[in-house]
Amino acid sequence: MQNQQVFECPKQNRREMKTMGEEGKAMSMADRKRTHFVLVHGIGGGAWCWYKIRCLMENCGYMVSCIDLQGAGNDRSDADSILSFDDYNQPLMDFMSALPDTEKVILVGHSAGGLSVTQATHKFPNKIRLAVYVAATMLKSGFLTDQDIKDGVPDLSQFGDVYELGFGLGAEQPPTSAIVKKEFQRKIIYQMSPQEDSTLAAMLLRPGPILALMSARFKDEEDSAEKVGRVYIRTMHDNVIKPDQQEAMLKKWPPSHVHVVDSDHSPFFSAPFSLFGILLKVAATSAGCN
Repeated sequence: MQNQQVFECPKQNRREMKTMGEEGKAMSMADRKRTHFVLVHGIGGGAWCWYKIRCLMENCGYMVSCIDLQGAGNDRSDADSILSFDDYNQPLMDFMSALPDTEKVILVGHSAGGLSVTQATHKFPNKIRLAVYVAATMLKSGFLTDQDIKDGVPDLSQFGDVYELGFGLGAEQPPTSAIVKKEFQRKIIYQMSPQEDSTLAAMLLRPGPILALMSARFKDEEDSAEKVGRVYIRTMHDNVIKPDQQEAMLKKWPPSHVHVVDSDHSPFFSAPFSLFGILLKVAATSAGCN
């Protein structure tokens, strides 16, 4: 997984680069080297899910960091032991805290990673050049109301009994972790993705700490989150964060720009060039925010 040279950007993809927008192409190599993308996975995922996007970015000169949140990827914490959102998101908070005060990053969150991005905008607004939500939960204050839950939490009931649940606090208490059963993963999460990517995901997905995620609530007395520009990338064939949920969140907390990608819930697999192109464009248009 660490060898990312197998997925190359140039020659055949230069034709695709032409469709990625003149703004993205116009960035100089110096600008690219100064552009630092920080990519945050969704529940059950890990830094690994960004391998195509990371390779494209690095081959084209951008700086990229991919975060493993607690209990995800190479972090071996047990999801059933992670009970607060602050604990779950601590790796991102530590990363942001360690950044030099003079550096601003483009922070990208997928799915539940949108909650991680939002917390970062509350706590580190001066270190974030732009917040990008990819098929993500985008709620300014987290899960404060029943409507927030309706808008931001996946409802997979139409697919039947799809979850394997963990009960770290006991069988009589609410579940502490969840993962979509392997037999449902491709149908729900990766229906437009290459078979090899959904196979990879089935090998690497881990239970996510749902109790911790549902505790995500953000207080912002200084309205710091409004200091950070936001972009939303909609996924048109999403079975997880469905289009009507995305629309509801966009209306509640409108970002500066909305882009659309013709993909399932996982555009980093199903539409990597389209997603990469949008990220290039937003990087170029936000360049003056450095």
